Amino acid sequence: MSLKVAIVGGGISGLSLAWFLMAGSNPGEENAIEPVVLEAEERPGGKIRTEKADGYLPEWGANGFLDNRPHTLEFAQGLGLKPLRSTDASRKRFIFLKGGLKLLPESPKAFLASGVLSPLGKLRIALEPFIRAKMDDETLAEFATRRLGREAFENLIDPMASGIFAGDPAKMSVESCFPRIKKIEREYGGLIKGMMKLGKEAKKTGKGPVGAGPGGTLSSFPGGLGQLITAAKTALGDERVKLCHRVEGIEKLKTGYRVHIGGEGKSSFVEADYVVLACPAYEASLVLKDFDNGLSRLIADIHYPAVSVVSLGFKKEKIPFDAQAFGFLVPFKEGRKILGTLYDSSIFPERAPEGHVLLRVMAGGARASALAMLPDEKLLSTVMGELGEMLGLKADPDFTRIFRHEKAIPQYPLGHLERLKKMDEMVAAHRGLFITGNAFRGIAMNDCIDNSFKLAQNIISVS
Repeated sequence: MSLKVAIVGGGISGLSLAWFLMAGSNPGEENAIEPVVLEAEERPGGKIRTEKADGYLPEWGANGFLDNRPHTLEFAQGLGLKPLRSTDASRKRFIFLKGGLKLLPESPKAFLASGVLSPLGKLRIALEPFIRAKMDDETLAEFATRRLGREAFENLIDPMASGIFAGDPAKMSVESCFPRIKKIEREYGGLIKGMMKLGKEAKKTGKGPVGAGPGGTLSSFPGGLGQLITAAKTALGDERVKLCHRVEGIEKLKTGYRVHIGGEGKSSFVEADYVVLACPAYEASLVLKDFDNGLSRLIADIHYPAVSVVSLGFKKEKIPFDAQAFGFLVPFKEGRKILGTLYDSSIFPERAPEGHVLLRVMAGGARASALAMLPDEKLLSTVMGELGEMLGLKADPDFTRIFRHEKAIPQYPLGHLERLKKMDEMVAAHRGLFITGNAFRGIAMNDCIDNSFKLAQNIISVS
């Protein structure tokens, strides 16, 4: 007799969980696991979507993943996909500082010669090994300023936080958002000390360079990240991926659960042995409202600021700057109205027609959500005005797409770890109920897939 797992949410967390459950189970045998994904929208994938229009391939949400996580590579390989690595040109990354682009150094020697920090700012970083370690969690702003100095925080760490989380470093938990760098401080007493010791260990073991960053090469697929979603849906089949199935609540039965589905003036239900909420926290909160109001209120507090992605296509001759690079991020102190711009057609080939360039501009985030929600015409005008002032780009785009996310990236503020601990305790009281997704233990696609793999192993072990 098979065990049914109802997965609420058909984003990357839900789809990868269903695939890992299938891959780790033995269909037809006793206690084989049969997953069913219940997705509210007309298409799966959540915020992962690739459009194809006029020869361009703009991404609706994330534009890639790092190729250093085995479970993501296993997932792609199992779906018959081979990742596409970003180009060498994309190694060039810039910060917009004092009215111009400053190249981010790729080595300590290049850092000393770069204009990203003043001589005093560089000297302050050199003092980092003498800064006492702090064991407790703190905000990213507090951590970076304490260890590296105010200038390094404002010029380097702040734009990185905006680029990854669209967050406010003065509120972000460093341990939740960047656990590796906090772990290095705790274990080695400092970042430079830790990186030096990790480098020596890497030479001994032959595992290559090890640093405080995530490592890996940004990758995607020839047809964009949407190709992964399409392949996953095809592999799972229509019987396991139910679209337009909005879950409105769950009910505990004597054995298992009843999952209530609504929409379009009619209701139905699915009965399952296990239920996994793999949808955004605000959706999971609604599902849990009548089932466990305390748990519902706990995860309802997770904040998602608004972010808009403005994709712009131009003929190459209209671009007055070298677009053969990754792009640039903007420190908050610069007072600009965009978070940064990626040169998508430089990062991955064939994202734009021959002789054209595809740019991807991000606006909004935790400190400027209202900008992301401007009407299309006003938002486009604002973005083009910024690119004109910052890069000298005066030409009108030949291609435009605006992807608006009113609730974009979940934020991990100070206290997030305590929230997770309490959530885990409350979920554990409901046998057969699980919660996953990017609102809890990592926002990146790799994090979601890793967490799905771990959860699949857990479900398989207890079934």
